[in-house]
Amino acid sequence: MNILVINCGSSSIKYQLINREKRKVLAKGLLEKIGEINSSQVHRIGGKVVKKQDEVANYEEGLKSILALLLDEKRGVIKDASEISAVGHRVVHGGEDFFHSVLIDDEVIKTIKSYISLAPLHNPPNLAGIKAARSLFPDVPQVAVFDTAFHQTLPEKAFLYALPYQYYEKYKIRRYGFHGTSHRYIAERAAKFLKKPLKELKIITCHLGNGCSITAIDKGKSIDTSMGFTPLEGLVMGTRCGDVDAAAALFLMEKENFTTAQMDNLLNKQSGLLGISGISNDLREVQKWVVKGDQRAKLALEVFVYRIKKYIGAYSAVLGGLDALIFSAGIGENEVNIRDKVCQGLEFLGVYLDEKKNRARSKASRFISTEKSPAKILVIPTNEEEMIAEETWRIVNKTVNGESGIVNSKKQTARYNSPELLK
Repeated sequence: MNILVINCGSSSIKYQLINREKRKVLAKGLLEKIGEINSSQVHRIGGKVVKKQDEVANYEEGLKSILALLLDEKRGVIKDASEISAVGHRVVHGGEDFFHSVLIDDEVIKTIKSYISLAPLHNPPNLAGIKAARSLFPDVPQVAVFDTAFHQTLPEKAFLYALPYQYYEKYKIRRYGFHGTSHRYIAERAAKFLKKPLKELKIITCHLGNGCSITAIDKGKSIDTSMGFTPLEGLVMGTRCGDVDAAAALFLMEKENFTTAQMDNLLNKQSGLLGISGISNDLREVQKWVVKGDQRAKLALEVFVYRIKKYIGAYSAVLGGLDALIFSAGIGENEVNIRDKVCQGLEFLGVYLDEKKNRARSKASRFISTEKSPAKILVIPTNEEEMIAEETWRIVNKTVNGESGIVNSKKQTARYNSPELLK
C-alpha cells in the first residue's frame, strides 16, 4: 500500500509517499510559497534531488504539481495515480472531539472547521490541503491525524486551568497539548529499544526544535504536556516565550499601548531565544555568540536549559519515577551540549549521561546513558510522517471493535473517541 502523507502549512505542502509494506519512503519533498510568483519545490527520490520553480496559486495546484513529479516518466516513482491507496493528513487541532485519527468525511471536516478559532494559523491550511486532496483523489480514503489526539488522555487535573469554570464550558479553554504525533512516535520507538512493553514504562519525551514541548507518558498514555491552550505555553522556544505570567502581558499592553494582535506577535514571534539573546531564534547561532562571550546569548541558553530541566523534574514527580528520558527533533537530536547541560544534576532521578556516547555523532536512534544508569537516556529521531502513514493504514485497513475502519461519521466519532480504546 502506497500512502501519501500531506502536511500543509500556511503557504507550503510537506509530503512523503510511503510504501507501508516495505516501510520505505519512495519520495518526499517540500513545496513552498504557495500563492506567490516564485513558488519553489524540492523533490527527493532516494539520493536524487529535483528542484522546480513555478507559480503555484493554491493547494490544489500544489498537489497537482507534486503528483506530476511522482508520475514523471524519468523521475517518478509510480506509473498511475491509482497506485496511491490512501492519503494521510496532519491536522493540528482536533479539540475534544478526536481521541484518535479518523476517516475524513463531511462531518469530520465540519468539526475541524469549528476549531479554526483555536488554531487560526494551522487548521485553515490543513483544511485547504484536505479539500484539494479530496478533489484530486475523490475515490481514495483519506485520514486526519491530529496533533492534539495523543494528549486527550490527560486527566482533568492536568488539562484544566484555574479560571472560572464557565469559560471552559463556554469556550473549551483548557490544555490541549501539541506535537502529539511526534511524542507518540518517540515513545513507541523507545519501548522497542528498551525491549519492554510501552504499558510498563514511565517516559519523558523532549521534542526540542524551533518549537519545543515535553510530555510525561505513563503506560503509553500522555498524562501531562508542556504546551497548553496554544503551542505558546511551556518551554522556551525559538521565538515563543513559553511560560509567562499572564499579568505581564496585560501590563505590557497597557504600558506600550499594544493591540491584541501586537501582543500576540510579541509573544509568539519576538520572544524565546530571539527575545532574550537579541541575536537569533536559531540555537546554533546563539551558541556561536556564547563562545564569543556574549552575555545575553549565554543567558538565553541558560534559561532554555533551565526550563527543560525544571519540567523533567516536575514530570518525574507526576510519573512517580522515570524509566527513560528521550531527546528528539532538531535540537534534541543534534545538539550535544544541550543534552549534556540538561542532564547535569539529574543523577538523583537515576539519570546518568555517558559523555562519550553523547558526543558520538549519529543519525540513528541510540542510548546515551551509562550502562548502569537506572533511567535510560535515548536520542530518537522523530518521524511524524511515518506515524501518520501508520495511522492512515490502521484506520483504512484494520478493524476497530470487530468492524471496518472505514465507517461513516455518525458512528466513527463515538467509536474512535471511546476511552475504552485507550486502555
